[in-house]
Amino acid sequence: MKKNPFRLTPYQVQWLLVVGFVTVGYALYLRYLAIEFSPVALACDAGLPTILCKTRALATSLFRNSVFGAVALVIAALHVIRPSIVLLTLGLIAAGFGIVLYNVVLSGIAIGLLILGFARPAPATA
Repeated sequence: MKKNPFRLTPYQVQWLLVVGFVTVGYALYLRYLAIEFSPVALACDAGLPTILCKTRALATSLFRNSVFGAVALVIAALHVIRPSIVLLTLGLIAAGFGIVLYNVVLSGIAIGLLILGFARPAPATA
């Protein structure tokens, strides 16, 4: 039984670029304009009932418990076992949020495992 290497089509690469930029962009928005921005932080801590404050509270509780890094690591391990574009996309999303939102160690390991998912045996030549 011959194993085909995991290769991405150009459309899949473009999809991953778009998803990666949107994910990291939104994570940067959350970090610098919702979590660390003093007027927003003070208003949210005072009890302002907006979607931004609820998103800020959710993101803060998730990165304090290292959820982004742990999810990225689990998905990356699954991607190494059985690579697919779905797992690669989900792993990229979780690792992008994790790297920007303070879960750098686990998300960095996950990125390494996602790259390792491409290390498959080359097809045999006849």
